[in-house]
Amino acid sequence: MEDIKKAAEILINAHHAIAFTGAGISTESGIPDFRGPQGGLWKQYSPELASIDYFLQHPKEFWLFYRMRMSTLFAAKPNRAHHAVAELEKLGIIKAVITQNVDGLHQAAGSRNVIELHGTMRRAVCLACGRTYPMDVVIKKIDSGQIPPLCDECGGILKPDTVLFGEPVKDFDRARELALMSDAVLVIGSSLSVYPAAYVPIFVKEMGGKVIIINMEPTELDYIADVIIQCKAGDAMTLLLKEIKDRLGIQ
Repeated sequence: MEDIKKAAEILINAHHAIAFTGAGISTESGIPDFRGPQGGLWKQYSPELASIDYFLQHPKEFWLFYRMRMSTLFAAKPNRAHHAVAELEKLGIIKAVITQNVDGLHQAAGSRNVIELHGTMRRAVCLACGRTYPMDVVIKKIDSGQIPPLCDECGGILKPDTVLFGEPVKDFDRARELALMSDAVLVIGSSLSVYPAAYVPIFVKEMGGKVIIINMEPTELDYIADVIIQCKAGDAMTLLLKEIKDRLGIQ
């Protein structure tokens, strides 16, 4: 509980705090993480399946794999941790959420200012003309036998609007700008091993800010943390939100 109290104090006293989240915040929603010791997605499948090279060479096989993944993603609902982050934003404690996740669960929980560094599974984009499609429309194309799904406008191949291995992240300049103006970052469920995303807490630290890390396992950036809380994201965020609300006198 001392770590929870220290984390609450840091966030309440911060002028500009942000959250940085990874796959570990969504595991309680039934979405497997990528690098976890148990059930990590890349322990079951080759990461090559999620590379831009594989997509361009084998679009049909790529979409068959992603269609399977989307069944899990679209069935998922926000969990306690997502809702706690959204409530901290409503309270003005958290100014923005920078996420590595593509599941859209932060927005579903009510978070408004979300930067999705790795894009979103909620839509697809035509590689030829740039037109975007809601993913439910794309799923209908796939389920009707159009694999890979094609653009109605130009006939180009559609790709999930996610960042695949070999592609640059999205909105990183905006994320960096936010990090450099922040004096605290709440890291939830990230191994902090994927760059450039993992630079976000480093930027905050370099500007003299505080780093709070909530994760089930040790991370590669534990050495820069001011507070480390090693437990489930939902448990930690439930306690942290309660501590903050108690200190602010909010029921």
